[in-house]
Amino acid sequence: MDINEMLVQITGDIDTWMYTYVLLILLVAVGIYFSFKTRFVQIRFIGDMFRQVTEKKHVEGERSISSFQALMVSTASRVGTGNIAGVASAIAGVVGAGATGGAGAIFWMWAMALVGAASAFIESTCAQIWKVKDGEGAFRGGPAYYIEQAIGSRKFGVLFAILLILCFAFGFNGLQAFNACSSLEYYMPDYQTNGGAMIVGLILVLMTAAVIFGGAKRISVITSIVVPIMAFAYIAVAIWTTIIFADYIPQMFQAIFAAAFDWQAIFGGFTGSVIMLGIKRGLYSNEAGMGSAPNAAATASVSHPVKQGLVQSLSVYIDTLLICSCSAVMVCLFLVQDPETALQFKGIPLVQQAVQNSIGPIGIHFITFAIFAFAYSSLIGNYFYAESNFKFITKNKNALIVFRFLCLAAILYGAVNSFDLAWNLADIFMGLMAMMNLIVILIIGKWAILALKDYEKQKKEGKDPVFLASSIPGLPACDCWHEEHIPEIGEPVKEFFVDPLSK
Repeated sequence: MDINEMLVQITGDIDTWMYTYVLLILLVAVGIYFSFKTRFVQIRFIGDMFRQVTEKKHVEGERSISSFQALMVSTASRVGTGNIAGVASAIAGVVGAGATGGAGAIFWMWAMALVGAASAFIESTCAQIWKVKDGEGAFRGGPAYYIEQAIGSRKFGVLFAILLILCFAFGFNGLQAFNACSSLEYYMPDYQTNGGAMIVGLILVLMTAAVIFGGAKRISVITSIVVPIMAFAYIAVAIWTTIIFADYIPQMFQAIFAAAFDWQAIFGGFTGSVIMLGIKRGLYSNEAGMGSAPNAAATASVSHPVKQGLVQSLSVYIDTLLICSCSAVMVCLFLVQDPETALQFKGIPLVQQAVQNSIGPIGIHFITFAIFAFAYSSLIGNYFYAESNFKFITKNKNALIVFRFLCLAAILYGAVNSFDLAWNLADIFMGLMAMMNLIVILIIGKWAILALKDYEKQKKEGKDPVFLASSIPGLPACDCWHEEHIPEIGEPVKEFFVDPLSK
């Protein structure tokens, strides 16, 4: 065994231990805790979630973005190749579950979306409370920012920012590029050696560069176009599959629920069981509580932090209850029809075969296109997170340009290399930043809960909630939400937010 293989094995063992015994328990426990503390805000305010998506920007400005655009940025990062390949792998990869036993993972994936949405609400509301406004008129924020302001530690904020950059810009973006290129295997079995991967990698680099050099505004505009189009197309195919195979729906749900509550199978091999893989898939896909989505949540121009917290809870539902469920339904319907054939495939090929089973050979081409579109949207969303945290570390514009080119190089490298070591390290970095974020929101989450009470109070009074920092006594100092005159929705103002760069 050479050094690289040894490092891959060691980091893989650390990754497995961290996610199975530490992070998974912490994520579930925090989600349940905040569900009760907020009186299940993720269920009580579902109507408000949809209403806030259509709200106009509260403070007009060339660089500010709307609540919907912030939602699309976070959804772009959440919705990636994992929504297709990851769900299929969870269903087909359950140890000792039998032909249809893996379908039970879907139930636990749904359950974790409901639990995780509470954590997503808390972290995104905190991101809004402690966001900052940069010199270009755009808002930035996220865990690094609320660690510095609410906890009072810039050093830990910088540490979080570094972990996120290593994870998203140099780890996950390389993986997204590799998954996009690997979908060429159906057309070119030797795509890695005949130059196909390099060509696709260069195309992804150029398409990504065209967006990231345009800043947060262009990123939000592109994602607000790409994400809805691909999501609707993917949902349409899933609905069509459900309609034409309607006779198999009862059998599909029977397989899902029977496997989900097969307690002997679950506790006989817990780490490879349907409950474990379902929880993992749900949490990894929607990223609730992991500290990534708050970076997008902070950018929205809204009148009350809770509004964006609710919108980000909706993003969890879009990712898991909608997009992941589409993959799950198509795969499970294929699985109950022909389990022997279905279980010959895993990951992307399994979804390709499932869609081919419903709409014919064009289904394979559709999934290939979907993989590229979802990968591209994730490249943009992931970069957005990384840039926000890079700007937290330094505001040097020359350094930012160099950083952008390094991010593009990581995409190209990922397209032509299956770098298992970098993937394991990215998983570890994300695990560390998630643990940091979960501990922090446990400490400062009370302020988000108080903001929720303020929001509810104003709603009961018939008002469109508007937040002032002074309305919550003892709230740690924040850069925004200080003004005697509160503007109407869409009214341009200059003094509603304090520019931290002017201090």
